[in-house]
Amino acid sequence: MSKETTSPAAPAAAADKVTQPELPIAAVKTETEPAAAPAPETKAAVKERTGEVLASKMQKTIVVRVERRVPHPKFKKIVRVHKKFYAHDEKNEAKAGDRVLIRETRPMSKLKRWELVSVLKH
Repeated sequence: MSKETTSPAAPAAAADKVTQPELPIAAVKTETEPAAAPAPETKAAVKERTGEVLASKMQKTIVVRVERRVPHPKFKKIVRVHKKFYAHDEKNEAKAGDRVLIRETRPMSKLKRWELVSVLKH
């Protein structure tokens, strides 16, 4: 059994290793590449739908039924799917039975998120 002796120089050498001067942050090379210039912002495409007016009895609001043709998830047959949209009609120009073009817009009420663009067919 041998006893290990520690000299006073050994702890000092360990202390030198710990307290090495650090390089400034700007001098440290990072492995990440510089960020590319941000791409110019482009607006998202505005959604537009064509549908038939079901009701125009509310003030400045119409109910539009939009039909889509989609494949059935299981049977793959093309089926017609209908959805109702509440649209803002500022001039009360659309009547029930008209074919209209509507565009997505900011929320105007609890249900209204579309606006009338034009009446396609009376």
